[in-house]
Amino acid sequence: MKLDILAFGAHPDDVELGCGAVLAKEVENGKSVGIIDLTRGELGTRGTEQTRDEEATNAAKILGIAVRENLGFADGFFVNDKKHQIEIIKMIRKYRPEIVLCNAIEDRHIDHGKGSKLVSDACFLSGLVKIETELDGVIQDNWRPKVVYHYIQWKDIKPDFVVDVSGFMDKKMEAVLAYKTQFYNPKSSEPETPISSKNFTDSIAYRARNLGRLIGVEYAEGFTTERYAAVDSLFDLI
Repeated sequence: MKLDILAFGAHPDDVELGCGAVLAKEVENGKSVGIIDLTRGELGTRGTEQTRDEEATNAAKILGIAVRENLGFADGFFVNDKKHQIEIIKMIRKYRPEIVLCNAIEDRHIDHGKGSKLVSDACFLSGLVKIETELDGVIQDNWRPKVVYHYIQWKDIKPDFVVDVSGFMDKKMEAVLAYKTQFYNPKSSEPETPISSKNFTDSIAYRARNLGRLIGVEYAEGFTTERYAAVDSLFDLI
């Protein structure tokens, strides 16, 4: 299956939090979208690997994601080396996306920055003919996405560009809150974490509303890019 967009997250829920509204919008626009989670979030304070698996499946259905896979890397301990790069290269060559989205370039959780660089490096390496990979007994052709963009997470990183997601925040919030063990629930008896507070849940909407305010729309999501963002015409800009 060839995808238009392949979004990577170090943990299940990273993609929903970082760019869930953009993905919902692109799906509605007819684009095929997939998600690859690097880990199962097994070191998370709340929930279990099994509940995270179930939550990730439910969130993907809400967003209309065509395919979601988990690479099973070690939460907190994966590194940017050949072994891990090859596994990501296999996914890139399997789905042949035009656009790859991945974690914030630097963030509170150490896996976010690591995952960002790991995926970005693998996207480049995936285009090299002399790197040979095999999946399900079939030799893969090389493939390099046209662009790699990084969504924004905990830290207020200044975006290089923003996308109008007005009309899609309800869908994003529904997907985020599919992770019932992770976010604000006053009836939960599990330990409190930085992302289980009501302030954090509220921040998802008000941060998007603020980015929207800055470009004259209701809501927006921001991204950073490793190279200049280009448009074909001045009229492509809002």
